[in-house]
Amino acid sequence: MLREHYSSSHLDRRMFLKATAASTALAALGLPALARTRTQDQSTSASGKQLSILVLGGTGFIGPHIVERALTRGHDVTLFNRGKTNTELFPDQEKLYGDRDPKVGEGLKAIEAEVHSGRSWDAVVDTSGYVPRIVGASANLLARNAGQYVFVSSVSVYADQEKQNITEDDAVGVMADPTVEEMGEQFENYGPLKALCEQAATEAMQGNATNVRPGFIVGPRDPFPPRFNLWVSRIKAGGERVCPGNQADSVQLIDARDLAAFIINAIENRTMGTFNLVGPAEMLTIEQMVDGIEEGIGGTALQSRDGGSGSPSRAPLQRIWIPTDFLEAQQATFGFIPWVPPTSGLATVSNAKAKVAGYTSTPVSTTARDTLAWLESDDPSERLKTALNDLLTNGQEQQLLEAWKKRDQ
Repeated sequence: MLREHYSSSHLDRRMFLKATAASTALAALGLPALARTRTQDQSTSASGKQLSILVLGGTGFIGPHIVERALTRGHDVTLFNRGKTNTELFPDQEKLYGDRDPKVGEGLKAIEAEVHSGRSWDAVVDTSGYVPRIVGASANLLARNAGQYVFVSSVSVYADQEKQNITEDDAVGVMADPTVEEMGEQFENYGPLKALCEQAATEAMQGNATNVRPGFIVGPRDPFPPRFNLWVSRIKAGGERVCPGNQADSVQLIDARDLAAFIINAIENRTMGTFNLVGPAEMLTIEQMVDGIEEGIGGTALQSRDGGSGSPSRAPLQRIWIPTDFLEAQQATFGFIPWVPPTSGLATVSNAKAKVAGYTSTPVSTTARDTLAWLESDDPSERLKTALNDLLTNGQEQQLLEAWKKRDQ
């Protein structure tokens, strides 16, 4: 069995649960990010009005995409954070400094000062809330000074994550003790805490809250190695590559830029309520995902030449489909996110409500192309690059392939 090896590569069940539950939590981790400038051909909002938006966070993974989308649409953005992550980003934007937790350091005093001066914002985007007490502090402080509060939650809120076609009306997880603020040994409290955060924002805003529940968030700036980043790296490397499950297994992911676009669109149109943000807009199979990634990075036709010698620098991709039951027997189902075993409902979450509200999705091929370009740039941290290289070269996939080839011996 490959349990020990996968565990040493941080692909054991604990990491799988963390990755499944904490897609948005990891999205808040900071990495050096692409430096982008505000576009000059800015669009206007649906109302034709420049809006003022306060972003709580804004410098990790999904935050910069949200800020960039808002700026591209011609809006005015203020960022509130600790000023410790990617401090070079958005030098022309107003920045307020403090801590989300009012009990830590200066807490929310910078926002309090603005509120007491009579300042207001059209909308607040909360990208970094994980504890209801802390989200409640922000939402209650801004309730009278913000027209809308957008909270980035997670599909992990749902109580029954094996149910197929989960909708926004399905029950969310609950905490035996709602005062607990720790994620738990297996991140088991992450979803229920996010649900309580949603509740805190909704109650404070009295009808002016928008809770978005993304699934696996992918694309440029993704700080987590064993997810879409690893898929792009594996397929680019070529050769024999494990493809898990059945070709028709459903997978769901969302490009961080599509998440950003939905949020800004919801602000421009004052769209309130709760929305599952999973994608693509139409059903995607694992085979289609692999096809899309290969197309995005150029497929086997991308084979570069070594010094003009004419010999390809990588072997063509060979897809080795390994059934779920074999992966489970090897305790190796956890290294292929965003693919999850078909028994998980997190691959069939309904996005029907979000599509009615304007959700659209970027083709997987485009996400793969842009992710590869980012991974090959100078921006990702050495930590991420080292982790990806280790995952590609430490033999875990080869062990699984060897076990599969020897299955009948």
